[in-house]
Amino acid sequence: MLNISFSHIPSVGVATERRIWDSGVRTMDDFLESPPGFLSLNKQKKIAGHIHLSKEKIRNKDARYFYDNLPSKEHWRIFKEYQYTTAYIDIETTGLGTPGDVITTIALYDGKNINYYINGKNLNDFKKDIRKYEVIVTYNGKTFDIPFIERYFGIGISHAHLDLRHILYSLGYSGGLKSCERQLGIGRTGVLADVDGFFAVLLWNDYKHKRNDKSLETLLSYNIEDVLNLEYLMTEAYNRKLRDIPFDIESISIPETPKNPFKIDTPTVNRIQNQYYAY
Repeated sequence: MLNISFSHIPSVGVATERRIWDSGVRTMDDFLESPPGFLSLNKQKKIAGHIHLSKEKIRNKDARYFYDNLPSKEHWRIFKEYQYTTAYIDIETTGLGTPGDVITTIALYDGKNINYYINGKNLNDFKKDIRKYEVIVTYNGKTFDIPFIERYFGIGISHAHLDLRHILYSLGYSGGLKSCERQLGIGRTGVLADVDGFFAVLLWNDYKHKRNDKSLETLLSYNIEDVLNLEYLMTEAYNRKLRDIPFDIESISIPETPKNPFKIDTPTVNRIQNQYYAY
């Protein structure tokens, strides 16, 4: 997708980009071979210089360059070129970020490997591992997950950040993560299908206070399921955004979701639900 993009180039807005496409120039290479005649020679030369820079940035896997220069509503375009250096991230916490709240677990999936981090065990490893990636994908992470991570660890997360909450909203899908999953045909089943985020707090408290490993395993299953579904949603959103491009662009195959390494312990879930949700 980036090879057909021009709106990250200074002085080329989305309207000018559309005129470039309509002139028959579809790719950066097309522009270098035969620039559109409606542009002045001076502007053709300036755009060509930026195209050479853009091609270099693609070769060097510099996602941040495009993230910083594309209009925010077009950030989705970077996904295909950086698909294999993307981390899908979700955190669980003891609250919404008030003093004293902590991160309990973090799930990170990169399309191949599932990593998980647990408070009191390996949580600090996340700070090192996240540096391996160019792009992060979250749901509502710009508002919650990433600011919480930055405050908790005292670090900056400078990655190109695709927040699916905003991308899906632009496609007409709104609500929480589980709601968007259902709208796009991957609704969850089982005992945790309809629970809210507060239940993750209850699972952590049960693990800490009762030393119940089944509660931790259930929490990790819940956390990891989120990031596995983020990959599906990001791919589906990217393919649907391609429909706005006025010519055919190859879509991305929907990935096969790996097996979640943790299982939900139904007796533990039922016990906690009966204790806190019984009427």
